[in-house]
Amino acid sequence: MIWFHTVSAGEAIGAAPLVRALAQRFAEVPVLVTTMTPTGRAQVQQRLGDLVAHCYAPYDFPWAVRRFFDQVRPRLLVLMETELWPNTIAAAAARGVPVVLVNARLSRRSAAGYRRLGSFTRSMLTRLTAIACQYPDDAERFLALGAPPDRVCVAGSVKFDLTAPEDAGPRIAALRRRWALGPAPVWIAGSTHAGEDEMILAAHEQVRRRHPDVRLLLVPRHPARAEQVRDLCRARGWSTALQSQSDGLDDGRAEILIGDRMGELLVLYALADVAFVGGSLVPIGGHNPIEPALWGVPVLMGPYRFNFADVSQRFQQAGALREVADADALAAALGEWFDDETARRAAGAAGQAVVAANRGASARLQALLIAQVSAAIAQ
Repeated sequence: MIWFHTVSAGEAIGAAPLVRALAQRFAEVPVLVTTMTPTGRAQVQQRLGDLVAHCYAPYDFPWAVRRFFDQVRPRLLVLMETELWPNTIAAAAARGVPVVLVNARLSRRSAAGYRRLGSFTRSMLTRLTAIACQYPDDAERFLALGAPPDRVCVAGSVKFDLTAPEDAGPRIAALRRRWALGPAPVWIAGSTHAGEDEMILAAHEQVRRRHPDVRLLLVPRHPARAEQVRDLCRARGWSTALQSQSDGLDDGRAEILIGDRMGELLVLYALADVAFVGGSLVPIGGHNPIEPALWGVPVLMGPYRFNFADVSQRFQQAGALREVADADALAAALGEWFDDETARRAAGAAGQAVVAANRGASARLQALLIAQVSAAIAQ
């Protein structure tokens, strides 16, 4: 069995094409994908279906990890991004199971934390068979922590290999009809967290003074917060419509549309003229700006972008992403792009160009993992 561990929705989305390619190539070998969150499980089920098995991964307690290995008996463990679980890695090494870290990233802050652990971190990294990093800076940090140089490479980020769902066109058209989205400007705030919604609504109020017909699509990171977000909107006097509710007569007149369906955000970004990517006005670290950029939608993010530091820097350098510090700055940036369609379209096109220029990581990682899987099943 090949075991892929993807913690949550973002990692599952990024890993899905790679997992699918390997599962199809090695059809005789079962593939298990584990997650730690319900949103991750939903993405695995939606994107991979019956092609793989899914379960939740155990917490990194020695006894739980040992029981899991005894039950699953993997031949290869593939970890995504920064999932360095010491007991899991040690258990794999004790059983002779190769462990590959792919799409690996390591921020300066995380590296500093691992550095304080000294020889413990070096020992953990030497147990990894290969570390395929997103960017050179990530590779340098792993090497500085003691990773063997002959096991570290740079492959790029699989998140840039994102593609639109096959049924995206009909879904987008249906939402435009339902919500009566016409020529009036639309902006989206995606993957928002508590503490950001108030700033988003304050910015929307400012934008409406200059563009009274503008509409906001507000998508909380966790759909369970949708009712809370709707109450917040209503308390400020905004009419709302929830995506999950059956089509209503008032949907087309609602001033704020709330996305509360799991796995819908990528398609919802296509409805907007400008996108704000959440988790970045509060110290969450930001979410994926590649998703709106895929559609040619220019991006706004707050200062907290450490989860996507390298990715957001590429968009910012290309003019596809602007940083906003608060509600006033968010409103000002929205107003500028709504006032200047040429600049807005140029920023969106620049974002699409960044996505195109950084594609290919999945193919590179696929080649790496084909070799690893072939060696593992030959044993």
